[in-house]
Amino acid sequence: MARKRHLSRIAVMQVLFERENHELDIEKALIRDARELGDIDESFAVSLLAGVMGKEQKLKEIVQADAPQWSLDRMDPISRCTLLMAAYELVFGNDAPPAVVMNEAIEIAKEYGTEESGKFVNGVLNAIAHRKKK
Repeated sequence: MARKRHLSRIAVMQVLFERENHELDIEKALIRDARELGDIDESFAVSLLAGVMGKEQKLKEIVQADAPQWSLDRMDPISRCTLLMAAYELVFGNDAPPAVVMNEAIEIAKEYGTEESGKFVNGVLNAIAHRKKK
């Protein structure tokens, strides 16, 4: 199950990334990316993508509040998409522990982002998680 969730998160991040640069049918893009990645948890991926899309403005505000020196436009696109996805799970989700969500996001950022993406994503998500505890 953990591997399926990991692949689901990658697929969602890829769709969010693609959507920034192209008009696309997000559901078709998710299915396409899922096929390329392998066996994903489709219901989780659909739910996660819908959640991020539905709360996108609020998620941008949350991420921006914990990365005040970096505008969303200045962030590398992979980090930005990964942060939106993970912030959704941290703030609005309740089916994975925060440590799992954070570790998954950091790994995705390291694998797909820049050399500094993992550290950046870690710092922002850590701040979001700590603020949520209060």
